Amino acid sequence: MTGELGNKIDSLWEIFWNGGITNPLDVVEQMTYLMFIKDLDDTDNLRAKEAAMLGLSYKSIFADEVEIGDRKVDGNQLKWSTFHDFPAQRMYSVVQEWVFPFIKNLHGDKNSAYSKYMDDAIFKVNTPLMLSKIVDAMDEIYSMMEELHQTDIRGDVYEYLLSKIAQSGVNGQFRTPRHIIRMMVEMMDPKPTDFICDPACGTSGFLVTSGDYLREKYKKEVLLDKQNRNHFMNDMFHGYDMDRTMLRIGAMNMMTHGVENPFIEYRDSLSDQNPDKDMYSLILANPPFKGNLDADTVSTDLQKVCKTKKTELLFLALFVRMLKIGGRCACIVPDGVLFGSSNAHRAIRKEIVENQRLEAVISMPSGVFKPYAGVSTGILIFTKTGHGGTDDVWFYDMTADGFSLDDKRTEIKDNDIPDIISRFKNLEAEKNRKRTDKSFMVSKKEIADNDYDLSINKYKEVEYVAVEYPPTSEIMANIREIEKQISQEMDELEKLLTV
Repeated sequence: MTGELGNKIDSLWEIFWNGGITNPLDVVEQMTYLMFIKDLDDTDNLRAKEAAMLGLSYKSIFADEVEIGDRKVDGNQLKWSTFHDFPAQRMYSVVQEWVFPFIKNLHGDKNSAYSKYMDDAIFKVNTPLMLSKIVDAMDEIYSMMEELHQTDIRGDVYEYLLSKIAQSGVNGQFRTPRHIIRMMVEMMDPKPTDFICDPACGTSGFLVTSGDYLREKYKKEVLLDKQNRNHFMNDMFHGYDMDRTMLRIGAMNMMTHGVENPFIEYRDSLSDQNPDKDMYSLILANPPFKGNLDADTVSTDLQKVCKTKKTELLFLALFVRMLKIGGRCACIVPDGVLFGSSNAHRAIRKEIVENQRLEAVISMPSGVFKPYAGVSTGILIFTKTGHGGTDDVWFYDMTADGFSLDDKRTEIKDNDIPDIISRFKNLEAEKNRKRTDKSFMVSKKEIADNDYDLSINKYKEVEYVAVEYPPTSEIMANIREIEKQISQEMDELEKLLTV
């Protein structure tokens, strides 16, 4: 994100602060509501254009009169592009009395997930002048975002907002970089008939990117096939989280990306309140690495797979349980999962290698998640079979992701991601690669013989290049010559100082 855009967001943040909204979570939440209102207008216009191009019928959510409580109002007045030109007092009344109740009741079904966590949403902007300043500032931000023409700019804005929440990271929650998400989605190549789930969805980055990918690659299948379109809009995407603010942001993110009714729900995925089993054909996730849980809160069937309190291990057991036979998973894990020596670590690795089909292990450098965390991580890709099938496992040693690995994360030329995607889609050609290369295959037997260790360093061979140095006598002669020159220069300097 450019410094100028960051400065604009800082100025917007200051408007909230000066207006009396000082809790960072409240600021992000109110910004999110207003971004959603703006996006609803933009997205509605875009959908109308798409429908016209494809020859489909489309009814705007702002069409005709809209019911707000027991009143009917002109839907056009609820559009951002209309009310942003109103005088401050009128704008405030329209947003507070009409627009905000409208977005809270967008889904008429009170049992929908969206309604459940929007019911308690509160509009907290205090004065008409404050709202007018916020709307003007957001118009400038959106204009700047359009000029940048970056596909990931929305994700960058969300990241910047979340980075300003002091509480972020307390529960092991930090944003997965969108280019890493995109890489994982492209490797898994979701299909129009998939059921996709992220059991620790946060702002729904994996689900949003999957939806965007499907629209790009399978546009006709998704938009023109009635059955697939209904599936895409209502049944395909499932996300769970324990943070209601994240759920709101995630649901709004999905809806503004064209998914009308995502199933995003408040749920502790690791507890008995999560009954999902053999349900999903694709899981994409970066579960929290927040240490230990109270054993009493963890689902008993997960404990049977690996008896532990560590969330990163329990989530792997959960993914196996939630997938259908033939379902695939791509998930991010901390490095310790790959080589940890405890019984629980070995048990979950053995489960995936022996009873499922482990396909790939991608080692990522420790700077990928900076500035949030410096932890080294990897990506596991496997298919649920229930009866094994692991043959050769593909390992890749990622050393660059297109950004510097320091806290600044500035863009650089070195980037392994295109190579990773290309090689993963042609694994047959990887079988003859050497262990000194960036990627290579390791047999299941070798992995089993190494106690199911999945650390790439266990199998990678380092090629040492012999370096010839001059003889010691020559080095010492050079040192004596340098000492002689220094001594002469010191004598000359001393004479000058004496004079």
